[in-house]
Amino acid sequence: MRLTVLCQQQRREIEAMEVESTAIREIDYDARRDKLLVRFASGERYVYVGVPGEVCRSFLDAESKGRFFQNQIRDRYPFNRLDA
Repeated sequence: MRLTVLCQQQRREIEAMEVESTAIREIDYDARRDKLLVRFASGERYVYVGVPGEVCRSFLDAESKGRFFQNQIRDRYPFNRLDA
């Protein structure tokens, strides 16, 4: 499965990056609000609040996006499920 990653930092958008992931389809980050949007392979979308830019960058660089998400993001930041 392809993963499209978008990350905004200081009003400039970083090129979308495609990687392989079985769990996560898309990542988007709002640096001004420290919000991380994750779309899972199931199509469900969640927004995580208070995620520092360093965590977003590490997420993007992680060899396994699913493992990084489980260990570093899930259950560590407040979140809301978004409507499809």
